[in-house]
Amino acid sequence: MEKKALARTLTLAQVVFLGIAWNNPMVFFNTYGIAAVTSKGVITTAYLIAFLAILFTALSYGKMAKAYPISGSAYTFAQKSINSEVGFLVGWTIMLDYILTPMVTCLMSTVFLHAVLPGIPHYVWVIVLTASIVAPSILGVEISALASKIFVIAQVIFVCLFWILTFKSLSEGVGTGSLFSIKPLFDANVSMSVILAGATILCFSFLGFDSLTTLSEETINPEKTIPKAIMIMLLIIGVLYIGSSYLAQLVHPGISFKNPDSAALEISLLIGGNLFKSIFITAVIIGNFSSGIASITSASRVLYAMGRDSVLPKNIFGYIHPKFKTPSLGIIVIGVVSLLAILLTLEQVIKFINFGALIAFTSVNLSVIAHYFIRNHKRSFMDCIRYLLLPLIGAAFTMWLWSNLEMEALILGGIWMACGLTYLVYMTKWFRKPLPEFHFDKEMILENVQDIDQEVIPQQVT
Repeated sequence: MEKKALARTLTLAQVVFLGIAWNNPMVFFNTYGIAAVTSKGVITTAYLIAFLAILFTALSYGKMAKAYPISGSAYTFAQKSINSEVGFLVGWTIMLDYILTPMVTCLMSTVFLHAVLPGIPHYVWVIVLTASIVAPSILGVEISALASKIFVIAQVIFVCLFWILTFKSLSEGVGTGSLFSIKPLFDANVSMSVILAGATILCFSFLGFDSLTTLSEETINPEKTIPKAIMIMLLIIGVLYIGSSYLAQLVHPGISFKNPDSAALEISLLIGGNLFKSIFITAVIIGNFSSGIASITSASRVLYAMGRDSVLPKNIFGYIHPKFKTPSLGIIVIGVVSLLAILLTLEQVIKFINFGALIAFTSVNLSVIAHYFIRNHKRSFMDCIRYLLLPLIGAAFTMWLWSNLEMEALILGGIWMACGLTYLVYMTKWFRKPLPEFHFDKEMILENVQDIDQEVIPQQVT
């Protein structure tokens, strides 16, 4: 029988571009108003806290990607390192996050498109935008990577232009009229709990590094490429977000916006007039389009891993299109779910996503300890730092942020986890029957790489 597998073609640069596209440099502008209001203007410190928490967790993702370079991300890591039941619950928790993320990209675009063209109904934009990200995702990961590269470059150029116009406006006396102020970093009237509430929302801005591990089975030499791509991507995104948040608060101090959802549109009009406002809307649509493609690509790979394990319907989620080598049916399911954006708000979806993301981050930190420190006895002095201390710090940071989520997110997330636990009990017959599990085989991966080398090398020679 012919083996159907994901095609291993992605290079380091392509993986980095896909990660940045998933993160979407423009997501800063999409979430700026909500995060600024939540943190009461101390948004740069909120970004720094979120970045620090994510940095420790990113190191753990890199370590686990070396150990298990296969699709599935946190689901696979917890399943292989702790046990299959914990892995399933982690996978169930992040499953909805991944499925909802493409919905967020549609909502982000819809907010600004509706502000410019209010005559077109909200649901029309949702349908058109969803269809526009589903189609290229089905056609192949290389098409997704190419689109990501082009659109990421366009977004970075826009952010640089935003910085330049902000510098110009500040020099002309707009806002604080100075490049130096402590206000975006500290306000004696704002408590740490308020800043942490902002940081929990901003965790969503850094979720792209997680998505890179879902591409392991489509990446050349994933044990080295994925960890390196995670750190490169995270550092680039960190500089863009933290720098932009600081400058935005300088040029528009405070949190008085006509509409927090489109606060960045007000700032763009302030620093660049109507022309820059139009450029801004175009850049937002481009950013959300590339992010939508990247996120739907990653989401379908997590569902594919769970479908291959038969913990989700295998004939749907474990299906690989014979021509495009993509989990096409899973992609279509995600697209259908994304249409729920017609009924939900951007803030609701982001809070719900962060619930599962922070649970997944904690599980990956604990997976490092379970795999390296406990199971493989990595216990020298440096190993204790790498495989015990740093993951514990990462887990503590993420659980700290998780505990500061709003009650609505905790309740909805708890209900979703309870549904997963009920399903787990059903599948295992009250834990008397083991869960089906995909057996990781490095020889399979090496065989896949050799097959690709045989295809690629002759083309390079000719």
